[in-house]
Amino acid sequence: MTSYFSKIFGTSPVDPIQEHMETCFQAAKKLNPFFKAVVKEDWEKAAAVRAEIVTLEQRADELKSSVRSNLPKNLFLPVPREDLLELLSYQDKIANRAKDVSGLVLGRKIKLPLEIQEDFLAYVSRNVDAAKKARKSIRELDELFETGFRGAEAELVESIVAELDEIENDTDELQANLRAKIFAIEDDLKPVDVMFLYRLLELTGDVADRAESVGHRLELVLSH
Repeated sequence: MTSYFSKIFGTSPVDPIQEHMETCFQAAKKLNPFFKAVVKEDWEKAAAVRAEIVTLEQRADELKSSVRSNLPKNLFLPVPREDLLELLSYQDKIANRAKDVSGLVLGRKIKLPLEIQEDFLAYVSRNVDAAKKARKSIRELDELFETGFRGAEAELVESIVAELDEIENDTDELQANLRAKIFAIEDDLKPVDVMFLYRLLELTGDVADRAESVGHRLELVLSH
């Protein structure tokens, strides 16, 4: 992006922040094929997708470090430098959680009971939707810089964040439904398997929670 801002004040920090968000989203997106492989108990495929997630998470870490190191303290910005770094940190947690989820499942070769497979895949997909919506909000950063974080562009971002909240609410409902289904079959499962299934639900739901946090952090930036 070559903007009016960057022409006057030097290289804009927006491009690397957007690239970082894109990388974090791609890591989360990989959870869809990962869990499809898990349902089929194709552990070789699951391991391959998990490796891709790890690579993306590592790339996100590299981008995060680069932005932190290269964002000058004396660069004129329409928002505090610290706010951008906080936003970056929230984004990074999406990729971290995708790595955590896939690592837990692959490490223990967690098998999803037939009774919850379909609903669990829908749950994963909805969490990925949240990460995608967070990415959409960050894609508006360049325009926000141009408009000084005001006007119609700011209103657009607020509407995107509202949609993100709705998606996160959907994941909460899906998680509650899955908890009920697991509870109904607990007696047929090993106690340790039940424990890890509930843990898996929580970790997967964190993807949407962290995506929502990105939106709320951006909203906070808009309020300054």
